[in-house]
Amino acid sequence: MAEESTEGGQTKPGFQNPVAGFGVTFKAMFKKRLTEQYPEQPKTTAPRFHGRHQLNRHPDGLEKCIGCELCAWACPADAIYVEGADNTDEERYSPGERYGRVYQINYARCILCGLCIEACPTRALTMTNEFELADSSRENLIYTKEQLLAGLEEGMVESPHSIFPGTDEQDYYRGLVTEAAPGTVRQVAVSKGEKPEPEGAEA
Repeated sequence: MAEESTEGGQTKPGFQNPVAGFGVTFKAMFKKRLTEQYPEQPKTTAPRFHGRHQLNRHPDGLEKCIGCELCAWACPADAIYVEGADNTDEERYSPGERYGRVYQINYARCILCGLCIEACPTRALTMTNEFELADSSRENLIYTKEQLLAGLEEGMVESPHSIFPGTDEQDYYRGLVTEAAPGTVRQVAVSKGEKPEPEGAEA
């Protein structure tokens, strides 16, 4: 026989406790089922949903990543790999001294916690609303810099290219550069194996 419990001076039979618990089950049995029509109707995510990462650009097209590797240090899953390199006047990818030459995120490890974007000092790394990351190969889950880098918008020129004339790195972070300077052209990416065009060659 179930033991009796005393609450507030009143005695209640012990068998009422499991009955009250089943009440939640019985209420749910008669509720309308919610069925997600996915993938025909993609799910709408919250504005600040933690999805696939994105490497951002400055308004003129230069990259915000400075290759500091703080995101890799902050990652608890060791999913980020970064190699920094020095900018030169002939091949410039970011306004500062260094840029991220190699940038990889392994989504087989990533837990989408967002600690990497909190550690980024230049807001180069943010997270998008894209969550469809499944793949049949582990190799395909390693996203490279080319896959993560944001696309070009109006007023941008593909990196590498020179900084806006008369400005420095701090001017970029202050938001004083809003687009590429007139006449800005893409430099030759020698570090990626590109070769300068011979003099006199047609554009």
